[in-house]
Amino acid sequence: MREESKEDGRREYTKADVNELRAHSKAKTRVAKIAKLTKRSEGSLRQKAFKLGIGLGHQR
Repeated sequence: MREESKEDGRREYTKADVNELRAHSKAKTRVAKIAKLTKRSEGSLRQKAFKLGIGLGHQR
């Protein structure tokens, strides 16, 4: 696992982050609201959801 870098602004998804994303997917929370709560971009959330095979937003 790489150390968090302040240069590129990226943050790794932890197991807790993934579990939270799955819960929001199940609850059908809007992507914009999830983005504000997690302090991540909508694009980042959509990419992660796609990789996990879960639906977010209009992709359901």
